[in-house]
Amino acid sequence: MALAIVRLGSPRLEGEGLRIGTVRRPPRGVPKSDFASQDWYDVWFPNLAPSAETMKLGQAAESLAQWAAFCKQYKAEMASPAARHDLALLAALSHTTNLSVGCYCEQASRCHRAILRELLIAAGAAIRTE
Repeated sequence: MALAIVRLGSPRLEGEGLRIGTVRRPPRGVPKSDFASQDWYDVWFPNLAPSAETMKLGQAAESLAQWAAFCKQYKAEMASPAARHDLALLAALSHTTNLSVGCYCEQASRCHRAILRELLIAAGAAIRTE
């Protein structure tokens, strides 16, 4: 079993399992009843999304230093006890069931899901590689 890191709205991977949206907001203009059928997500889980303030830092980052500041702030948010428990839960579930987490960003390397991958690996997740 494993956990995949995906772009929400992209076609599902074979055997991907439950898709979890780690985003602040649902997709715009999509009826809630269509979230799963349109490959957005099955469950919305904003607990692991960057705060609005931190997300603005990441979206505005143009230099490596600005991106590093975003990464530092997001990792600090994910170091809270509640976030650590959420990461540990997903990591444990990844050993018994297939599931995926993701967000909307087109470029994974400039997205919180790249950092989320690192955090989940550190929490002991079984990460699926493509």
